[in-house]
Amino acid sequence: MTDAARGRDPAWAAARRRIEQGDHYCGPDGPRSRRRKIVFTRLLDLFAWGLKLTPLYRRGVRNALDLRRTEFEIEVPGLPPAFDGYRILHVSDTHLDVLPDLVPAARRLLEGVEVDLLALTGDVHGDHHAPVAASAGHLMEALLDVRVNGPRLAILGNHDSEAMADTLERLGFDVLINRSIVIERGTDRLGVTGLDDVNSFYTDAARKALDGQTEACRIALIHSAEMADHAAEAGYALYLAGHTHGGQICLPGGRPVFSTLTRCHHGAVGLWKQGTMTGYTNSGLGVAYPPVRFNCRGEVAIITLRGGR
Repeated sequence: MTDAARGRDPAWAAARRRIEQGDHYCGPDGPRSRRRKIVFTRLLDLFAWGLKLTPLYRRGVRNALDLRRTEFEIEVPGLPPAFDGYRILHVSDTHLDVLPDLVPAARRLLEGVEVDLLALTGDVHGDHHAPVAASAGHLMEALLDVRVNGPRLAILGNHDSEAMADTLERLGFDVLINRSIVIERGTDRLGVTGLDDVNSFYTDAARKALDGQTEACRIALIHSAEMADHAAEAGYALYLAGHTHGGQICLPGGRPVFSTLTRCHHGAVGLWKQGTMTGYTNSGLGVAYPPVRFNCRGEVAIITLRGGR
């Protein structure tokens, strides 16, 4: 199937690959050199090497396997009546190729869950040396016992290559790359816009997609919170993100040591507001290397939409 048949801009894949292979990442505020990321990765590798020599490493892995299911309601102004009580399973940053032991833990956590929409907000992949199909296969196994009565939507994260889009499409996801869809219930309509990752692979097509959604009530699926101000300005009611892993390694009380955000830092963890828009940054199901968590549990979120009162 061609990109045009999938609803994608035919030029997207080539533009994405150019950034993937280039010397700079691209964010909403412009390009930045890959060198900083390389230095950070080397320091992280050194930290992981030292951590493995201590009992803290095993404790951190156990913490990473201690997942939680977060359930809450969000009041959405202007929500069409037919969508009151609409349930969204929000999954992000699965990275199951980094720590495959998370697969059975996640499957147990999700057993018997029934929702109206599955929203996957990027970073299925984790280990760049592993095949894309492996991380996607782990994801499908983790989701095996979930019943989804409506769409399965996905976007890409900064760890996902351009090839992940086709892989997820083959597995039954509608991958939103700088485009929107409308979910209908009778005569009521809910708009959903999904962007390609904006932390590292931002292009002007992302901003155009946000501004092009015309439904009265709109949800944005964006890998990181770094477009929160633009989405609020464009009139979105709800913004679902991931990317930060909630910090993954946090200070006591859950305060992240690093957020990995370049802007909109207030959207690093959990529920937040941008004007009248509500945002939720999922702490992620999985982990990046090293595969440990401290003072920060991995999660999936079940969000129930309620009409504004």
